[in-house]
Amino acid sequence: MKKNGPYLLLALGLVVLDQAAKNLVARTVELHQSVAVVPGFFSITRIHNRGAIFGTFSRTNDTTVFVLLTAASLAALAMVVYYFFKTAASDRLMKVSLTLITAGALGNQFDRLVRGHVIDFLDFYVGRAHWPSFNVADSCITVGACLMLVTLFRRKPACTPSS
Repeated sequence: MKKNGPYLLLALGLVVLDQAAKNLVARTVELHQSVAVVPGFFSITRIHNRGAIFGTFSRTNDTTVFVLLTAASLAALAMVVYYFFKTAASDRLMKVSLTLITAGALGNQFDRLVRGHVIDFLDFYVGRAHWPSFNVADSCITVGACLMLVTLFRRKPACTPSS
């Protein structure tokens, strides 16, 4: 546990940051309201995402879809946590990437279970072209996944005997 302490503290800190940001937005920005931060590029826009990544399935109020998305999220989170504890302490970049993914998954899962939706609010755009709104937890998952890919691609392939 001692070896994983810094990673667990990082995950906790990121979940707290994610929830604090979502709570601030929920208290100060009305649903679908947009507050320009950098006009023509970035706004805080409060969206409630009942679905998955980029709002997939968000237009449905079907309980079955909600339960399936929640179950899939919990299963994916369990796999990431399992892999985290199976990863060697010396593999720091992989541990950090898994920590980021775990923190993001926990932040969004908390929203899904407590609020019934995920609060997205970071809205980047150019003109009328908008990137789908996202949040701090989504950023953690994305950065963690990218870091994991970089880590995996930088590894030396295992030597195999030639025939």
